[in-house]
Amino acid sequence: MNPYGNCSGPEFPLPQRDFAAEPVSPDLCNRTHPGALFDPKDANLTEEQLRDKYLGPRRSSFFVPVCAVYLLIFVVGAVGNTLTCVVILRHRFMRTPTNYYLFSLAVSDLLVLLLGMPLELYDMWSNYPFLLGASGCYFKTLLFEAVCFASILNVTALSVERYIAVVHPLKAKYVVTRNHAKRVIITIWVMSVICSIPNTSLHGLQPLYVPGRGRVPDSEICTLVKPRLVYNLIIQITTILFFFLPMGTISILYLLIGLQLKKEKMLQALGDKSGGGCNYHNNRGQKKVKRRQVTKMLFVLVVVFGICWAPFHTDRLVWSFISTWTSHMLYMFQYVHIISGVFFYLSSAANPILYNLMSTRFREMFKEVMCHPGRRAPGSRKYSHSVTRVTTRSTECEHVPGTNGLPLSDPEEYEMEEVEGGQASARKTSLC
Repeated sequence: MNPYGNCSGPEFPLPQRDFAAEPVSPDLCNRTHPGALFDPKDANLTEEQLRDKYLGPRRSSFFVPVCAVYLLIFVVGAVGNTLTCVVILRHRFMRTPTNYYLFSLAVSDLLVLLLGMPLELYDMWSNYPFLLGASGCYFKTLLFEAVCFASILNVTALSVERYIAVVHPLKAKYVVTRNHAKRVIITIWVMSVICSIPNTSLHGLQPLYVPGRGRVPDSEICTLVKPRLVYNLIIQITTILFFFLPMGTISILYLLIGLQLKKEKMLQALGDKSGGGCNYHNNRGQKKVKRRQVTKMLFVLVVVFGICWAPFHTDRLVWSFISTWTSHMLYMFQYVHIISGVFFYLSSAANPILYNLMSTRFREMFKEVMCHPGRRAPGSRKYSHSVTRVTTRSTECEHVPGTNGLPLSDPEEYEMEEVEGGQASARKTSLC
């Protein structure tokens, strides 16, 4: 995808997708600047032949198969992420801190699918000239960089929230709140845009110059126009800060979460053997089972996220570390690039599928939105009997989360969609 397109440079001017759609000759280097050596054969070539010689074919030979795969991903991802946003906006009880992060992740995925994917498909259809101008080039680069950073930061924040809710439930009363989630999400997006500026500033429009012929018309491409060394350094730093470091942190957090859940499961088993059959403890046990199921779903989401994004960052790192390319290397790299692009966009479509497969609540909300799109107005206080569950306790009253962002009396009740696995108990707004 076009963040890869940010890998080309003036000393090796590849098309907008970072590599030529067809294998190109490595002796292209230095052929696109006025000071390069003159090739007598260029004098007899037409402008179209010059563009084809130095920039490669205008249209990628992979356009048709890649377009078919991308369109399938686009339909699934656009519909799924739109449903996710609508469900969270329409139902108050779905506006939990965890779901706010899922909402932000869905917005990031929609930006990639609705804005980024069409730009890349157009690049494959017509590698040059770039018709959106310098501003369009900056926007394209900033868009991909920002959504890349925002996605990984959202997943990291989601994992931290899950860690606090499971390992430090008392702190969750004050930390895992809606207002806190909103502030974190705003910070994530602001930070993502700011961190995208350095790489964006290195890009611009570059026309093709041929010695003895001058500037070739209709040859502008959106590419790297500043020193390649600076670009390589930025890519390597951002890959560490926005992939390896967050994924390492997430791995440690889920390891600690797993140990805590294992400990709770052992204690629960001991409690069952002791015969303490109080309804309160039974209900607490059911809640812990639900919490484990929610954590399991989020863990699967993180694993899928890491698998889908690893090829993307591998692609960028390979391009930044290798300075001398042969025709064979470029030929092989284009396949790596296409595969990494498919996985990149697949990550934007995978999340709603996971919600539907692993969450009863999201699944039934998706059905309601698709079957009855106008039934429930945003902000409705009604709760679906099939998805709203308030567990009765023998010792205290419970209330469904209010609209003021305050935490519940029990932080576990303030979690995202539970993957429900037991019998439904009394359902109403509040009960004793």
